This record gives sequence, structure tokens and C-alpha cells, in this order.
Amino acid sequence: MKKTDRSLKSTLSFAAAALLAVGAATAQVATSGSDASFPGAAMIDSSGSYKSEVQACMSGATQQDRATCMEEARNSAAEKRRGRLEAYGNFEANATARCDSHTVAEDRAACRARVMGMGGVDGSVAGGGLLREVETVVLPEGQASVTVEPQTKGGPVVLVPDTRTQGNR
Repeated sequence: MKKTDRSLKSTLSFAAAALLAVGAATAQVATSGSDASFPGAAMIDSSGSYKSEVQACMSGATQQDRATCMEEARNSAAEKRRGRLEAYGNFEANATARCDSHTVAEDRAACRARVMGMGGVDGSVAGGGLLREVETVVLPEGQASVTVEPQTKGGPVVLVPDTRTQGNR
């Protein structure tokens, strides 16, 4: 009789633990916004509406602590009053400008390919970061075509002309 009770307890304990694990995984996957990498992003709109941002801060729907969230809401409202709040900036120019720090043309081309979404992406924002990877092939000097056999599984391959003759190496 004791063996049956222990078996039943073990089974119920395992079932409860499995149910909790499935519930936690489901809660992480379910998002109410359009950006799954930032839960709560739908709560804060990009229009700079102070009321909706304060409401999101007070409800705890953001990933920031309340004081930081309120400070951000006040700052964005002040910028909106000054006419300096950009809801829709030139994201492509900002992304490619980050790659201008690369002095070698091949590195700059690979950087631009990564920030514009080519190649593969691993990881998550919530998990600590994204690892972007793109495969590049450099055409040898004087060669107009090359046969490419991709070595990575994600995305297109970026072809870069040889720039050693242009003084970039």
C-alpha cells in the first residue's frame, strides 16, 4: 500500500512540475504586441503619447523599472513639445552608419549585410543578445565570376570585389 502511495505521489509531483514548466514556456512565447523580442512594446507607442506611456509604466508592462520608465516618458514628452521627437527616423541610414567605422571595404560590406537583415540570426534580446552571421566571398583580383558553395546554413552569400588594389588593405 505504501508503494502505491509513493508511486501516486511521484506521478502527481512530476505532473505538477511538467505543468508548471509548460505554463512558464507558454507565458514566455505569448506576446500581446507586434515585436516578440520586446514584450510590452505594444504598450508604449512611438507617437510620444505621454498618457499611454505613463499607463504602461504604472501597469508594469515594460521591462524597465518604474522610475526609469517614468523618466523616459517625461523626456519623450519634452522632446515632443520641442518638436524634436522623431517617431519614424531614417533607420536604414542609422544602421549603415554604424558600419562606417570599418576601414576595410570587405568588413564594411559584411557589416552592412548583417545590419540590413541578410544572413542568419541566433539568440534573442531577452536572452542577452543577437548573434548575426553573414557569409562573404571575396572575388580574386582579375576574376569576373566565381562558383560559390555556401558553407553556412543561413541566408544569402555576399560577394565582395577584391579591394586590395584600391589601398584598403
